Amino acid sequence: MELVMLLPHGGAGGVRPAAVATAKRSYVMRRCCSTVRAIMARPQEAPAPAPAKKTETAAMMTTVQTETAAAPAMVYRDNWFDKLAIGYLSRNLQEASGLKNEKDGYESLIDAALAISRIFSLDKQSEIVTQALERALPSYILTMIKVMMPPSRFSREYFAAFTTIFFPWLVGPCEVMESEVEGRKEKNVVYIPKCRFLESTNCVGMCTNLCKIPCQKFIQDSLGMKVYMSPNFEDMSCEMIFGQQPPEDDPALKQPCFRTKCVAKQNHGVNCSI
Repeated sequence: MELVMLLPHGGAGGVRPAAVATAKRSYVMRRCCSTVRAIMARPQEAPAPAPAKKTETAAMMTTVQTETAAAPAMVYRDNWFDKLAIGYLSRNLQEASGLKNEKDGYESLIDAALAISRIFSLDKQSEIVTQALERALPSYILTMIKVMMPPSRFSREYFAAFTTIFFPWLVGPCEVMESEVEGRKEKNVVYIPKCRFLESTNCVGMCTNLCKIPCQKFIQDSLGMKVYMSPNFEDMSCEMIFGQQPPEDDPALKQPCFRTKCVAKQNHGVNCSI
């Protein structure tokens, strides 16, 4: 709306100075508020915040900031489905580990993962996550999917598309990409530009032991689909390649944790050795 539309007109007397001043203040205030709202709605354009204090909640906020200086804060606005799925997985994880927490939302999920990583051995951590996934999905559904969707181009592409639609609440926004399978192009890869779980903890060990290893095992054993999860610890991206067997000499398993950026170790005493 133009400023002139805000000015009252007074017949022959023209516009009164007091009215002009009031209208200008109102117009400026509305423009400022609109700009602030626009900036808040575009987190990628927000200026980099000052270095945050190392508080316990820094790693578990729904608005997550990594310790990578060049990376902007990532804002997640979970809808009702996201909150339902997050709460359901968090409860199953707490039941499998026997460790309860009173947190809400993604903070509750991260707190449950931190507790497991802090207390249990590396092998036990992966075992607990696998048990939680088995609790979350009824065995008859898993068996039905495994029987009805044997490994094929269709099933690989189906799993990739399904992941991008129903799991951004867990890993963040993602998209389907192509790869070559037996000389043919297939849309069997899920590309995650910045993994929400990895970003929340900045911990290589938690990514590997609580996500990569148990998810690869669960998807292959329960759904009959080989999958290779290849995280990039430089930019926190990840690729899920359906139909590909994880290599025995997996480079992710040799990656040391971040010395200065591991929120899990610094704030929660997590042993993030892999």
